[in-house]
Amino acid sequence: MKKVVAIFALVVFAAVSLAGIAMAASEENEGQPRTICPVMGGKINKEIYADHQGKRVYFCCEACKGEFAKDPEKYIRKLESRGVVLEKTPQG
Repeated sequence: MKKVVAIFALVVFAAVSLAGIAMAASEENEGQPRTICPVMGGKINKEIYADHQGKRVYFCCEACKGEFAKDPEKYIRKLESRGVVLEKTPQG
């Protein structure tokens, strides 16, 4: 019986932890300023970005910017599938 209670407690703890992660991820997607790099998941640096087809994507480091350049559509699809609305490239 103690094993069943312990397993149940572990399952509840895992579910609560996953719910917290999901809520944090949804905050990223619901019109909030984007703070997560689409390549490695680190905190973005607004000075490191790439523009692609009128959309601006920010990264945590130059290496991620280089990885993005290999297949920009992959990362744009990834962001947009999560509901992220990308900034438009400034008209200059």
